Amino acid sequence: MEASNDIAVIAMTGRFPGAESVEDFWQNLSQGVESVKFFDHEELKGMGIDEHLLDNPKFVAADAVLDDLDQFDARFFNISPREAEITDPQQRLFLEASWEVMEKAGYAPEKYDGVVGVYAGTALSGYMMRNLKSNRGLIERVGTFKTMLANDKDFLSTKVSYQMGLTGPSVNVNTLCSSSAVAIHLAVESLLNFQTDLSIAGGVSFQITRNEAFFYQEGNIGAPDGHCRAFDERAAGTVSGSGLGVLVLKRLEEAVEDGDNILAVIKGTAINNDGSDKASYTAPSAEGQASVITAAQEMAGVEPESVTYIEAHGTGTNLGDPIEVSGLTKSFQRQTEETGFCALGSVKTNIGHLVTAGGVASVIKTVLALQHRQIPASLNFERPNPKIDFENSPFFVNTELREWESRMGYPLRAGVSSFGIGGTNAHIVLEEAPVVEEGDQGRSALFFPLSAKTDTALDTMKKNLAEFISNNPGVSLADVAYTLQVGRNDFEHRQGFVSSNEEQLLSQLRGESFDGVFVSQQKSTDRAVVFLFPGQGSQYPDMAKSLYQTEVVFAEYVDNCAEILLPILGEDIRNVIFGDDKALVEEKLSQTQFTQPALFVIEYALAKLWQHWGIEPEAMMGHSIGEYVAACLSGVFSLNDALNIVVKRGQLMNAMAPGAMLSVNLAASEVTEQLSDDLWLAAENSDGLSVVSGTEAAIEQLEAKLAKQGIEAKRLRTSHGFHSGMMDPALAEFTACLEQIEFAELTIPFISNVTGDWITAEQATDVNYWVDHLRQPVQFAGGLTVLAEDEERLLLEVGPGQSLQQLAKRHSAASSLRMVSSLPVAKQASQAEQQLTKAVANLWLAGTNVSWSSYYETQKRLRLELPTYPFERQRYWIEEVRDGDFLQKPKHQFVDSQQLEQTASEELASLDECKFDVKLNFNDEQTEAEGVQAVQNMLELRQRIQQLCAEYLDTNKLEVNVSPVGVYGHGSAEHADSTLNQSLTDRPNITTPYVAPTTELQKEITEHWQQILGINTIGIHDNFFDIGGNSLLAATLVTKLRTRFDFEVPLVELLELPTVELLCDLIETKIWLKQNEQQQEETDAQSDDIEEFTL
Repeated sequence: MEASNDIAVIAMTGRFPGAESVEDFWQNLSQGVESVKFFDHEELKGMGIDEHLLDNPKFVAADAVLDDLDQFDARFFNISPREAEITDPQQRLFLEASWEVMEKAGYAPEKYDGVVGVYAGTALSGYMMRNLKSNRGLIERVGTFKTMLANDKDFLSTKVSYQMGLTGPSVNVNTLCSSSAVAIHLAVESLLNFQTDLSIAGGVSFQITRNEAFFYQEGNIGAPDGHCRAFDERAAGTVSGSGLGVLVLKRLEEAVEDGDNILAVIKGTAINNDGSDKASYTAPSAEGQASVITAAQEMAGVEPESVTYIEAHGTGTNLGDPIEVSGLTKSFQRQTEETGFCALGSVKTNIGHLVTAGGVASVIKTVLALQHRQIPASLNFERPNPKIDFENSPFFVNTELREWESRMGYPLRAGVSSFGIGGTNAHIVLEEAPVVEEGDQGRSALFFPLSAKTDTALDTMKKNLAEFISNNPGVSLADVAYTLQVGRNDFEHRQGFVSSNEEQLLSQLRGESFDGVFVSQQKSTDRAVVFLFPGQGSQYPDMAKSLYQTEVVFAEYVDNCAEILLPILGEDIRNVIFGDDKALVEEKLSQTQFTQPALFVIEYALAKLWQHWGIEPEAMMGHSIGEYVAACLSGVFSLNDALNIVVKRGQLMNAMAPGAMLSVNLAASEVTEQLSDDLWLAAENSDGLSVVSGTEAAIEQLEAKLAKQGIEAKRLRTSHGFHSGMMDPALAEFTACLEQIEFAELTIPFISNVTGDWITAEQATDVNYWVDHLRQPVQFAGGLTVLAEDEERLLLEVGPGQSLQQLAKRHSAASSLRMVSSLPVAKQASQAEQQLTKAVANLWLAGTNVSWSSYYETQKRLRLELPTYPFERQRYWIEEVRDGDFLQKPKHQFVDSQQLEQTASEELASLDECKFDVKLNFNDEQTEAEGVQAVQNMLELRQRIQQLCAEYLDTNKLEVNVSPVGVYGHGSAEHADSTLNQSLTDRPNITTPYVAPTTELQKEITEHWQQILGINTIGIHDNFFDIGGNSLLAATLVTKLRTRFDFEVPLVELLELPTVELLCDLIETKIWLKQNEQQQEETDAQSDDIEEFTL
């Protein structure tokens, strides 16, 4: 078959018993670790297992557990604490894993323009069934619909699509044990059908409660001793496990073309159902399994003898194992009679049965084996099940870590089986990844962007990246930079690093060097960028030479301009700028007939490069000759006409009598007072900075005069007195030249040097305007004043040096604007690549979006698996309330603090650790004030217990729990509501300054927000949606407001007024209107009475 059916696995992540990552998972697999935990009597009691079960001979104290199910980074996903703690941990951790796996693949949801689908399955929410439902009144207070959205199996995939902004198909798959394998099959189909360009596929299953997991029942799939012995004569079942796994899939041809990190190839998949031709609904079927394996191999176009490993479903049951091997044998022997060539294993012997995540766990294990070219041992196998005829089958159980070698010249291939209770079977054929070409060398200066939602996460990012670079010497830094640029969303807290080698980058990441390090706190934005084009005096030999040698787009525009200029200038402008004879280059660049076209070419080509990289100017401003670049880019002149005008302008000005120019630290009005007949004001550049033109003698006299007055002045590098009366003889001929030009309407606004304001359409196409432009003073300072009217503008100097940036920095209005220079000053001419890369970094730090696809258009780059976002997890957990929790008599009851302290002195010192569950009981007879006082007493008691434990415990192992949703209260919902604030978390790290509520209404509305969002400090300017709110929570708030104020606050109005202050303004208006209506009704009623009386 054609390779077009091949699907690449380009990333995978997972959390498994005993393994927080796929790397840990492989370590355990390769070392033959059985990640099943066996619990002792005390541990089981501490977990709340019913004591009457512990002595039951059928009770199995083993489980493949997953740690930290209660941890989640709610703030990263802008989920409120209240919503996070009622959300099923399966949904929470699968969401984190989905984000992580996309980053591992090197794809940022907000930057990738392809269609991404999500296919996944999850187990029934034990968290909702046990933890939420056992807290009486909780679901009623939160809302059944909201609880369902947070916990039901139907919302796993769509929650990921919503949170990550993915618009492809989003399908929840539920076929029990085969769910995640079927999800992979559907993801593959969607790619082959071109429904998606990228697919996330996987599954999750967490065992929240232990009682059912631990209780052995004959005939079920649970092992009586907690060990899974797949295919062994002692096989009696498996053990439950918790875990998750997620893959990112892509069409192989595109993955190779796009430089993706290909881990393995899915050659073919198939699914089917057993139907009714089997012993029972839950029984497996050899026919059904054989059929699905055959279908997958046929789709893959592979021969059975080329498959040398099978990752079996392998539950280790006396019934299921023989049927599975029978089905495998039947499928393989349709084409081969060879025996004993294919290894067989089951990951369930390592981590137990992950149910809905079992299939993806098997796939991840097999991909890891393909990568390492080793087959891990299938554990707990000694002697084969006598019902399995291994000798006459292609299979043998692999009992040791085995080097995986190619057979008969085939690439390494494997099959993965996953069979669901109910008969839905899936089989996946995998092959080792192809060899791909390495990336190009890349630029000499590289930009490494890091961004996070908090400063602390950003610090962790730097440490993680430094560790990665240190642990992977020789890694392509160009590919590292590329992956960070295209494969990560851009968050508010930003830091950029411009480096050329590993040593420099590591020094920057570790805070040992700050050169090339840039820091900003900025969200991505459509920030207005203004191109500034410098004029004469900024030129120098070899300006942008290294860019001409390395940046293809820049070189193409320079070459195009050079070809147009050659017949009219009589010189190759490239030799004028980049020539080997530096003395000759210096001489020619001092002649305005060459200076002006040279500056135009470099600035025009550089502007085109920026535009190619996605940086489009909102506006432009040039200085003298620089305005011609702006006019050309705006469409006023064609490139041919612009170059002709610039050459003619330079030649005419060069033919004028020699002169000089002097920069003076005085305002234009003050300079005018100093002028004689041979002196003219040539430019007003900035606050207190002007330029004077004139004859050499007059300038020399002015220079001496100013020196005596203590006024700073500096000669400019020019051959003539531009923008002065010395240019008058050139005006007539220049007018004639301009009259031959065909002007066009401008498309990008730019500032006029003549007026210091926006150029009008009439001016831009008026010959007289451009004649005046040559003669009149440059009103650059006025232009800066106009640009500064939008304080969010960024000034990008597009040309050699930083002269215009310096002018803007000393300008009172423009100095606060962000400024970026594209090219270095003359002394650092060889650093053009580094300076341009720093400019890219600064634009990114300012929130501007660079088109990275265009930036790398001429390079072959590879995506690398780099450290992913360091989630800052917190505990979000509602404890299960078991029957009798509030009725059990405690070991000690304290009537007062004296008894508490006496008991502490007697007993606490002898304990290794202590645990107090502080609970508060309400009853319906209590008043609200009594309830509030009881809460206060409880908190004081909690604090005193902490103090005493710290005093008496050497180990300081202390745990004092208060229910995460609020102190649990028996009694009415009203009483329970008053305790909700006990679970409030700190205010998120947002840019909005905190402003406390002042009015009674603001305080009341803030309290509503606090209860709904679970946040203890909310300012009146905080945006509801920035601190974890969403439309569903907004609807909850609307309901509360309707009940409280007895009028409707439409949801759309709340969405448009998302702060406490704005909402209070709205409510006050509605209250006033309601009161006004009531008064009007009373007035109308009185009027009716009067009329009736009169009649």
